[in-house]
Amino acid sequence: MKNFIIYASLLLSLVVTKVAAQETTVKVSKEETTFEHRVKLIADKIEAITKQEKEALKAEIESVNKELEAGTITKEQADEKKLKFAEIRSKNIETRVGQAQEELKELVNQRVAGKIKDGKDKYGYVYGIRYKIDTKQDSIRKNRGERRTTSQFVFAAGVNNLVTDKAVAHSDYRYWGSHFYEWGFTSNTRLFKNDNLLHLKYGMSLMYNNLRPTDNRLFVVNGNQTNLETSSVNLKDSRFRNVYLTVPLHLEFDFTKSKDKDGKKIFRTHESVRFGIGGYAGVRVKSKQKLCYELDGNDVSVKEKGDFNANDLIYGVSTYIGYKETSLYLKYDLNPLFKDNAIKQNNISLGVRFDFN
Repeated sequence: MKNFIIYASLLLSLVVTKVAAQETTVKVSKEETTFEHRVKLIADKIEAITKQEKEALKAEIESVNKELEAGTITKEQADEKKLKFAEIRSKNIETRVGQAQEELKELVNQRVAGKIKDGKDKYGYVYGIRYKIDTKQDSIRKNRGERRTTSQFVFAAGVNNLVTDKAVAHSDYRYWGSHFYEWGFTSNTRLFKNDNLLHLKYGMSLMYNNLRPTDNRLFVVNGNQTNLETSSVNLKDSRFRNVYLTVPLHLEFDFTKSKDKDGKKIFRTHESVRFGIGGYAGVRVKSKQKLCYELDGNDVSVKEKGDFNANDLIYGVSTYIGYKETSLYLKYDLNPLFKDNAIKQNNISLGVRFDFN
């Protein structure tokens, strides 16, 4: 299972076909100078990171295989070295992608605060390089149709909590302090050749579900039970995070109207109201608890890693409704967070979702 999780994380880079972003001057449309284009640049950066680490891991594994063929190491030693390399590359992806995620979160915050310009100027910037907007190319893009299958970078964020006895009221977790994040890549296939309403949306995502307990509590493992207990020290922060690699699947209703051009129907997506309903399934990549407190005048931060008796598999239902690339997003785990706890608690998340075509 451990090997599968490591390699599955690396395989996330295979679900996209875009070329990594290049730090050079380029011609782009007006729309590409907007918030959407800046998000795409970060998506390209994330893809480039996963591609680099995947290729590096491939080279390292080939090197180990050569050692094994030469008889300089045993099969057990080879497996141990491969696992070590995979863990290092997985950690590299987590660290480097985490930095890109922070950029993405800051970008979303700036968008909400209205600090990002709408990109209607004559010039734009990519990685600090000034380029001229190609309005002719913009006109061509607007008048051509899309392929039947398109790809999107998906980013979602919002509040997270647990449903106990079919209710979220009187929760043991902070309502505004517990968050979730999700990013990934999807493909969107129009189901009917001459009708734009129904689409099948599928892909791969990483979900980060965070819980912050109330009343100075933390999670403690007692045998097969994982319970909230009051801390012996005054906690500045108590956070429990579960990370999942998931495969989402949605039936999407896109109400973008088709256009007629020279007697031919032109189909585009993500230009009107959209509604999706479906679900997801995946595996738990890791669980971690972070505690922050003050001891003898010093700030202390403790990170605990383990399974915390959390379910290794995750599956649930999700839905979203919105306009163009922005939607209100709801997801609910059908299986409980912890395997054998006496009281079953299921994760629920509500937030904003961006699907960038």
